[in-house]
Amino acid sequence: MEIKPKRLFSIEHARSLDKNDPIPDRRSDFHLPVIDGKEVLYFTGNSLGLQPKTAKQAIKTELDDWAQWGVEGHFHAQNPWVSYHEKLAKGLANLVGAKEHEVVAMNALTVNLHLLLVSFYVPQGRRTKIICEAKAFPSDQYALASQIRFHGGDPDTDLIAISPRPGATCIEEEDIEKAIEAHANELALVMIGGVHYFTGQLMDMKRITRAAHAVGAHCGFDLAHAMGNIPMQLHDWGVDFACWCSYKYLNSGPGAVAGAFIHEKHVGREDIPRFDGWWGHDAKRRFLMEPNFESMKTAEAWQMSNAPVLNMAVHAASLEMFLESRIDQLREKSKRLTAYMEAGIQHVAEEVGFRAELITPTDPERRGCQLSLAAHGFGKSLFEALTKAGVISDWREPNVIRMAPVPLYNTFEDIAAFLAIFKDCTEAMSTE
Repeated sequence: MEIKPKRLFSIEHARSLDKNDPIPDRRSDFHLPVIDGKEVLYFTGNSLGLQPKTAKQAIKTELDDWAQWGVEGHFHAQNPWVSYHEKLAKGLANLVGAKEHEVVAMNALTVNLHLLLVSFYVPQGRRTKIICEAKAFPSDQYALASQIRFHGGDPDTDLIAISPRPGATCIEEEDIEKAIEAHANELALVMIGGVHYFTGQLMDMKRITRAAHAVGAHCGFDLAHAMGNIPMQLHDWGVDFACWCSYKYLNSGPGAVAGAFIHEKHVGREDIPRFDGWWGHDAKRRFLMEPNFESMKTAEAWQMSNAPVLNMAVHAASLEMFLESRIDQLREKSKRLTAYMEAGIQHVAEEVGFRAELITPTDPERRGCQLSLAAHGFGKSLFEALTKAGVISDWREPNVIRMAPVPLYNTFEDIAAFLAIFKDCTEAMSTE
């Protein structure tokens, strides 16, 4: 029997969906923010994930070992600090579809991007150009442009940004392929966001990598909005490199340690350009303090400094959660939650009588768990009204509200509660 829309988006029906969902949420494993005495509806895991309840104990363990051991904690702590980063390899490899020696947790995202560009953007002769997506995350744009200038190039001619077609909001992979072919003899690198931060579009990374390699260019991805959001197979796809942060879907805390992937066809090379540091030196000889660098034959060779243990403690705890809750299963739940929110927004728009333009792809296979709503006719006032009513979402200029129903801790009931508030806010603003 068909369920009427009013019932479909009711709290009661949403609770039944939560109860019967084959992949239960782990909401009780997280701290839900309480603002002005009220637990909020939190849909900004695409900006900063919630705090796992295991985070405090994870940090306390390292603080206690520091208190007990001092410097000897590097070797005698419960989780010896000298090899702490190695704890994270299994979880990271699982999420990106890599071998453990192809991944490493280190630094911050844009730092890692620069370090990887040292290795994979090596302009020679006519091959000076980089292809990226239009309206890439600003930090990526800054990094790419500055690397081009560092090599004596001009970003105005050497940085090619692929835009959506006229009237569209998302980029067609076919247009990326055409640009790659058009600049085949001039192209050094393709570097694109795996999931677009603004629209939530999921790029076909396998297809883009294949096209780049076909013309002799390297291919890499910024996975800030893909990591912990969608399953990936970077090794099998042949991706040359990737980097990501861990404070969004990976719930590892503000400014948490980032990570990198380097395909195994590159990790053992001694001829590859790279900035070296002592934590990338052969671990067996690191403390001999030798003057000549001898690299790890893994992604660890790109490390420069020792692990920020207190920072990594939460990251390790979060990755354990992802090993327990498989990313492929989370992805299936994500599709259901996102589709429910999408249908609910359109239903409210029809009831209230306004145009709700979701600039995120409608095809579930072309998006993660983010929906980006263009606030036509309302502007930032709608975002502010939602915030005042207890909905934590995200505003991006010029007119977009981003919302991410994260499968680890968001529920159908969250979405139904949001839709009721969304209707109240839009109705009130429509009558003003």
